[in-house]
Amino acid sequence: MTTVYHLSDQPGIELFEPRTGGYRFEAEPVVWAIDREHLPNYLFPRDCPRVTFVARRDSDPSDVERLMGTSDAKRVIAVEIAWYERIRDSRLYQYELGAKTFTMVDEIAGYLISREPVVPVSEREIGDILGELLTHDVELRFLPSLWKLREAVIHSTLEFSIIRMRNAQPPEEGYEAYYPLPT
Repeated sequence: MTTVYHLSDQPGIELFEPRTGGYRFEAEPVVWAIDREHLPNYLFPRDCPRVTFVARRDSDPSDVERLMGTSDAKRVIAVEIAWYERIRDSRLYQYELGAKTFTMVDEIAGYLISREPVVPVSEREIGDILGELLTHDVELRFLPSLWKLREAVIHSTLEFSIIRMRNAQPPEEGYEAYYPLPT
């Protein structure tokens, strides 16, 4: 891997400094990046809740049929309809970062970290998020609620990532119907 990426709503970042907060490394200052394969999962406004999934070689064919249907896309990303306008109207900045100082910390999610400051190799503005998603072999689904799909995906044999669900509209059935995540 020679290139990793960071997506931001901030243009002109000249140096990524390690900072605290985030997935699994709350106390340790790190710079976060994502690999190319998982980049489409982050082509959204930061706080947008989403459920993403792909079929693995060992996924049960009935799970693939039930959740991916007849889609030819490699990856499915579902978001709430309520986020459509924010996605449509947002701009993102894709920073390309050299992978030299990064370590993979979660292959399923594509998360990498660097404990050192990182100077971006390049910056690219993404003014049309929906158009950009079309270039990444993704099926994008807009749903009134993500909760039932989330439940189905986490109990399947598909590879998945559940992102920012704390920002999703509350489920009609109440949160107790959906927590905790299975181990």
